Amino acid sequence: MIERYLPYVGKKAIAELVALARNLQGLRILHVNSTYHGGGVAGMLRSLVPLMDDLGLEAHWVLLFGKPAFFSCTKKLHNALQGEEIFPEEDELSTYLQINEFFARYAPIDHDVVVIHDPQPLPSVSFRPKRELWIWRCHIDISSPSEKAWELLMPYILRYDAAVVSAEGFLRDGLPQRVSIIPPAIDPVSPINREMSPREVEEKLAQYEIPLDKPLIVQVSRFDKWKDPLGVLEVFQKVRRDADCRLVMLGNMAGDDPEGPEIFTRVREAAAKLPDVHLVTETDELLVNALQRAAAVVLQLSVREGFGLTVSEALWKGTPVVASAVGGIPLQIRDGENGFLVEPRDYASAAEKVLALLGDRNLRREFGEHGREWVRKNFLITRLLRDWLSTLGELLG
Repeated sequence: MIERYLPYVGKKAIAELVALARNLQGLRILHVNSTYHGGGVAGMLRSLVPLMDDLGLEAHWVLLFGKPAFFSCTKKLHNALQGEEIFPEEDELSTYLQINEFFARYAPIDHDVVVIHDPQPLPSVSFRPKRELWIWRCHIDISSPSEKAWELLMPYILRYDAAVVSAEGFLRDGLPQRVSIIPPAIDPVSPINREMSPREVEEKLAQYEIPLDKPLIVQVSRFDKWKDPLGVLEVFQKVRRDADCRLVMLGNMAGDDPEGPEIFTRVREAAAKLPDVHLVTETDELLVNALQRAAAVVLQLSVREGFGLTVSEALWKGTPVVASAVGGIPLQIRDGENGFLVEPRDYASAAEKVLALLGDRNLRREFGEHGREWVRKNFLITRLLRDWLSTLGELLG
């Protein structure tokens, strides 16, 4: 399996992975999160876990299942960690802790290392004898959280042996003493990123009745207020004054996001007032792939962002990106080299950058070439695997 990545990263990188895994043979590692699809975490785990197995570790992945009150609580905590002044109700917090306790007591945890992803399964560390190494992998930008939410979660966080965050800017007081920085990454051989021929792209878009008669502007994101989908519509409206183009917004409602349907309804009502807007809510990774390849410009206008792997996905396909300079996005976009960075909600600047790209085919091609190479060097799954193997080796001595 690991040999599939030779054409992308070369022999030296693969040999390094094999060497790093040598001292971790047979290590039993469990990843825990709350959804199998609908976001970057699940996408990375679908590739990372088999690759760990392939190199001789025993990696497993389990889901913590909840009910509506649980996900209402965790969504509020997620938003609060990103800075919103919101806090769960008492009954929601009670459900949150009860489900974590049930999971901790009855889940098949017989491992050397347990990696807990994000706030949903966070308290489970408190409800069982702790004989394993526990790592909290926080994918959220926690640089300026609501203090009330942080104070609630910090006692659980401090029980962990180590934490992993996506960027240096996410470090803060209240994390375990041992913290590693591991940026996310994409898998170049997964359905969402594999090579597609122009004919495949055209056929996939035709399946969803998306014509190619006009330049495409695309945003691929969950229908989430932090992704600012209404702002995307506003930028498109400004762009259309000077360029005849089409907007496609592709997103889904993750199982652990109860706000998704409400946000989508608002977006649909606003989109109905504009021409040439396509909203797609299907979970179809090949459609994501095809859209990112067919697009003239990809947008990622997040207000807050953990990392925004859709940026690297688009850059990998040679498509320039206009995105907000938040979270991990500035690590992926080199402003003026493979895309443009704008401030959140600066719709006039975003529209200006989109128009500059739409009007200059050579600039789009130049940005695309730089973007693909930047991702190849920094944001492929082999680098993510290397970082995890190095971190595990250091933590285990």
